[in-house]
Amino acid sequence: MANTIGVVVFPDAEELDFVGPWEVFTASAMLRGQAGSDPDRVVLIGPGLEPVRCAKGLRVVPDATFDDHPPLDVILVPGGQGTRREVKNEKLLRWLAGVSSAAQWTTSVCTGSLLLHGAGLAAGKRVATHWGFEDELEKLGANVVRDARWVRDGQIVSSQGVSAGIDMALWLVGQLYGPAHARATQRYIQYDPAPPYQADV
Repeated sequence: MANTIGVVVFPDAEELDFVGPWEVFTASAMLRGQAGSDPDRVVLIGPGLEPVRCAKGLRVVPDATFDDHPPLDVILVPGGQGTRREVKNEKLLRWLAGVSSAAQWTTSVCTGSLLLHGAGLAAGKRVATHWGFEDELEKLGANVVRDARWVRDGQIVSSQGVSAGIDMALWLVGQLYGPAHARATQRYIQYDPAPPYQADV
């Protein structure tokens, strides 16, 4: 059965936090469609339908709004500098708490965990976030895990910074459709990290 995946965006969201998982989810959907299965629908959800300027200057146009979107099976919340402002956005936090109650999975990348915490979704749960934000999130009362790229606690899945969201999204695709499909998706996007500065050369 196909799923509808809502990818949240807001001003100053970190680009790769949501674009990386977007690529994973849409590649997975394409492969499912090619195999004759119903593909997932991936929807970018923002405060309005006007373009949103992200943290590094990329502008994106939402497909739907917090007030008008299809039912969501999976939700992904990115991080970025905008989370410091959005954690005070009561409308967004209420929306996130509401849609999560009906979703199968609610996920975050980087400091998106701050919004999960603000919405009450991370209460009593283990969460991951960007390494530079771990102490601050812990001071807010979160149960921060520091040594894992992503953490699953019930229906909440949170990941560390930026590229860790790709790892989490691939894991989630495996939970939805099995490890073999996740590996096929990973192969299609040719995701096999080999950082050029990993070694002292």
